[in-house]
Amino acid sequence: MTRRIALRPLARILEARQKGENPDVIEQENLRLRHEQERDKMRNRAESRLLMLAICFFAAFLTVGLKMSTLAASEPEEPTSAISASPIVSTRSDIVDREGRVLATNMVTNALYVHPHELIDPAAAAAGLAAIFDDLDEETLLRRFSSGSRFMWIRGSISPEQTQEVHDLGEPGLLFGPREMRLYPNGALASHILGGARYGEQAVNAAEILGVAGVEAQFDAALRDPDNTDAALELSLDLTVQAATEEVLAGGMALMNARGAASVLMNLHTGEIISMASLPDFDPNARPRPLVEGDQADSPLFNRAVQGVYELGSTFKIFTAAQALEEGLVNPSTMIDTRGPLRMAGFSISDFHDYGASNSVTDVIVHSSNIGTARMAQMIGGERQREFLRSLGLMDPTGIELIERDAGRPLYPSRWGDLSTMTISYGHGLSVSPLHLATAYSSLLNGGTQVVPTILRRDEPQLGPRVVTEEVSAQARAMLRAVVTDGTASYAEVEGYAVGGKTGSADIPNPQGGYYEDRVMATFASVFPAHDPQYVLVVTLDEPSIVMLGETRRTAGWTAVPVAAEIIRRAAPLLGLRPEYVDPESGYELSSASQ
Repeated sequence: MTRRIALRPLARILEARQKGENPDVIEQENLRLRHEQERDKMRNRAESRLLMLAICFFAAFLTVGLKMSTLAASEPEEPTSAISASPIVSTRSDIVDREGRVLATNMVTNALYVHPHELIDPAAAAAGLAAIFDDLDEETLLRRFSSGSRFMWIRGSISPEQTQEVHDLGEPGLLFGPREMRLYPNGALASHILGGARYGEQAVNAAEILGVAGVEAQFDAALRDPDNTDAALELSLDLTVQAATEEVLAGGMALMNARGAASVLMNLHTGEIISMASLPDFDPNARPRPLVEGDQADSPLFNRAVQGVYELGSTFKIFTAAQALEEGLVNPSTMIDTRGPLRMAGFSISDFHDYGASNSVTDVIVHSSNIGTARMAQMIGGERQREFLRSLGLMDPTGIELIERDAGRPLYPSRWGDLSTMTISYGHGLSVSPLHLATAYSSLLNGGTQVVPTILRRDEPQLGPRVVTEEVSAQARAMLRAVVTDGTASYAEVEGYAVGGKTGSADIPNPQGGYYEDRVMATFASVFPAHDPQYVLVVTLDEPSIVMLGETRRTAGWTAVPVAAEIIRRAAPLLGLRPEYVDPESGYELSSASQ
């Protein structure tokens, strides 16, 4: 509390009167001193305020200067918004092949919606939209515009050309919403592997993209994760090989008058799928609707290579021979009784031709003797046969990273009796997919170690459990090579690539019972080069039929084999395999580099 001094203190007034002085002077002096004190106090207060203001200005300028220095020293970049205008996550990672070539990506486009209450001329707007979009009906649009609704979608995505055409209509009620759409730049190429996508939750300015099949569905969560936006999903496919395979397979399917076709090309050491095709196919940019009735195998969405399970016939015979070799029951030269027919439980097993009273194990495979194979299966027994086939992956769904894999579950008899043991030995009574067959051939022929198929790039070989010894694996490859040089697959010979393989022509089951007499599933399972195995190729044609030399031919040797040979001829150079030739004079092998 401020202590105030009286302007006319009584003591000093009395003293001044005694001395004869004027008391008013005292009051004036005290008033002057008081004014000086007030002035000094106000000056000090003003100086303090100016000092504080100066400090604040200095701090502000120092902060701005430091920020400018930081920005000047940083790398330039586009500004980004910390908060999205929509809670919908519309980003989706690219999908690329093993060489980084784009298989699926996103493209910025527009959605088209309408505010009917803002339309100037609804009839003209309906007519204009019907002219731009073939699937829209003018009367239906006009009826919707007149329904009283204040908002309605027209199209989830439209092309830049369509955007301009709609804009040219000049209707203020026709509005565009920016969004991304999934684009497959290669069209139908690898369509069954990629699968396709659709819109999920949608807003005016954004829409989420969901995978509906193939790798798009299998890796949906990872592809939608914003943290993976710059990390493309890398597949094991080679786009150039896939394109060549599909082109040859489509030509072969048409030439052989087949109902459908499938192929699988696999690296037998890593399990990588280099190409996989199923025909008929579809364009994932305009994915068709699933069939609501009838046989799903008639739909182009059906993946014959993964979902289709078939009796693949004599391609199984090499498994029987390999198991007999592995268990020491036979060697390649062991003679097998091939007299027929062989009867079991009222069922008769016969061969396509009479191959004589006995044949070596190698010749049983080369001539594709059902009787000889069944004899070896009798030596093995049903229980051991079943476990061996399981070790090759033929009893369970494949482990490939596609959601369709569970649909391709093998079909086998609940009671595995003696008759089943004999018929399964040559590929009847057990139904698997072409992918199963390619996996089993890879595990048998790569030196004898189990592999699991993968659609993702994997540079290192798989070192799974051993199924056969390296010696048996080499013997199996030699038998398959002999099938091409001396047996039923002579049309598979591709100069310079030493192809080995096994044909299979299985009668197609009749839903009414028994088998069709004029419908077969023709398959050729091959390995190349047979002496230094790198790849397995399986080609399957559904109900092929071709007239050659005046006769109708349906068997694999006439249908699937030449198609597979052409695929190898086209794909091998793309895979970096150099052809090797044998000098007829010296007998030495010569690589293409020395020609």
